[in-house]
Amino acid sequence: MFGLFHSRAQRPFSATHLDVAHDGETYRVALKRVATARRFTLRVRSATRDVVLTIPPRGSLTAAREFAARHAAWIGARMARLPQTIALLPGAHFPLRGVQHLVVQRLRAGGRGAVWIEPGDNGAPLLCVTGDAGHAERRIRDYLKRQARIDLAAAVARHAAALGLPTPPVGLRDTTSRWGSCSAAGSLNFSWRLIMAPAHVLDYLAAHEAAHLIHLDHSPKFWAVARRLSPDVDRAESWLKAHGASLHRFGAKAKG
Repeated sequence: MFGLFHSRAQRPFSATHLDVAHDGETYRVALKRVATARRFTLRVRSATRDVVLTIPPRGSLTAAREFAARHAAWIGARMARLPQTIALLPGAHFPLRGVQHLVVQRLRAGGRGAVWIEPGDNGAPLLCVTGDAGHAERRIRDYLKRQARIDLAAAVARHAAALGLPTPPVGLRDTTSRWGSCSAAGSLNFSWRLIMAPAHVLDYLAAHEAAHLIHLDHSPKFWAVARRLSPDVDRAESWLKAHGASLHRFGAKAKG
């Protein structure tokens, strides 16, 4: 991350992005004005594979463009280091409940069930998809969302019961900034990508958000409840820190 202090008053602007060119590539940079920022800062986000330039209240569009241009080589280097995206198509390997699966195209008698799992010749699991290849990724994504809903609903129901609470509504999203959330009304939402993580990670996130039904903060009391519900707080947090961002590689069309 690069930063530059800036204090001169400037007129506000309405631009939401700018483009930066380097070594034959053009990078789109999102502009984010932050009232508490004291300097320009650049970030390359691995989950969304984009570039964000934070601008202090007094920063000008001209200064922002100059700052981004000066660091174009840094942007290019960081973008080049991002992991390759992996489309959920036949031939791809991806994790399901923490176990690597190979996607294969299959025919299924009777045409029932567009996606299913079966053992491979070497015992490694296969995720099989049938039908038109052009619809494979959508079908696999829908299958993973269904599995995520099943696992998360069961885990939330178990943890809510342990707290003596009714089972709250559970929703799925594809967020990049957080794995789960709890609304003030008591609805829980999770990233469907948690179905790719090991089971103890998904269960911990369900416990984490269920604990927010008691304490809508991250106070010591909240963590006491979360740890009572889940014995894997530290192990799951460590896994998410080390591997969580990699889950966002899957389900997007691979480049090239």
